[in-house]
Amino acid sequence: MAESNDIREAKETYEGFLGLLKWGTIVSIATTAFVLWLIAG
Repeated sequence: MAESNDIREAKETYEGFLGLLKWGTIVSIATTAFVLWLIAG
């Protein structure tokens, strides 16, 4: 069995990963939209 401290650290790591994934997706979509706007213009 994992100790509660290990679970807490794993949860913090997972939440950090999800935050990076969220912001990375937002930045990628914004960059793609900007490039498409440059190409269309």
